[in-house]
Amino acid sequence: MSAVKRILVDADACPVKEIIVREAKARAIPVWMVCDTSHELSDGYSTVAVVDKARDSADLYLANRMQPGDLVVSQDYGVAAMALGRGCLALNQNGRPYTAENIDQLLLERYLGQKARRAGKRSTPVKKRTTADDEAFCAALCRMLEGGGEKSR
Repeated sequence: MSAVKRILVDADACPVKEIIVREAKARAIPVWMVCDTSHELSDGYSTVAVVDKARDSADLYLANRMQPGDLVVSQDYGVAAMALGRGCLALNQNGRPYTAENIDQLLLERYLGQKARRAGKRSTPVKKRTTADDEAFCAALCRMLEGGGEKSR
């Protein structure tokens, strides 16, 4: 039996939605995919919540529905910080668990990156997603779903 009650996904730019659905379905764990109106999702398993395209709409929707026992999948450090603060597990799309031990550093790095971009510096290009990235995510997701993942506190 999984310790995770449900999975909430910041689905707009999530490259691992199929993996999440496959593993959740195998364990009968409900999945909520949250996206804005510029995306269309239907996987036959997840509950899909469509929010408006306003900045942070999906983030706020997720934050208002997070409950202890949820697993939140997002590449947004702010969403992850809110999840940890609400007693949830949190995981990024590459399989890196967000924890109380790493979230402050990640938020600082995000702030410094935003500051550098505002000053005109270019960010490094995003690497193309690989099969190894998907495998690492799947392994981390399965650990969390089986109760062996990182705890938020």
